[in-house]
Amino acid sequence: MHFSTVTLISLAGSAAAICPGFNFGIGNQQDLGNGISRWNVYDDSCNAVDGLTTTKNPCTEGIFGCSPEPILFNRYTNTFSGLVYACRTDPQSGSCGRDVISVCCRNDGN
Repeated sequence: MHFSTVTLISLAGSAAAICPGFNFGIGNQQDLGNGISRWNVYDDSCNAVDGLTTTKNPCTEGIFGCSPEPILFNRYTNTFSGLVYACRTDPQSGSCGRDVISVCCRNDGN
């Protein structure tokens, strides 16, 4: 099975922050070969601070929750703190290098 986030947001030029007003941004699927995929979680300064590498469905691995079709990450659970963040697309999101941010995430108190 092949899973990917299907909505991409791109900006002409660079943004001062990848997800203004959010805690984190999740990059798009990176194909590492041999059925292995990686999704990086970035802080607002484009530092990769968490992520998931798997051959399985990323929606069932515990770190990300997913929406119905079109499939997007709608939840991120920080693997270090256990805090849960709500995620959504945002027109102000940017990219970290060549990794376009697919959704932005913030803790809404949950």
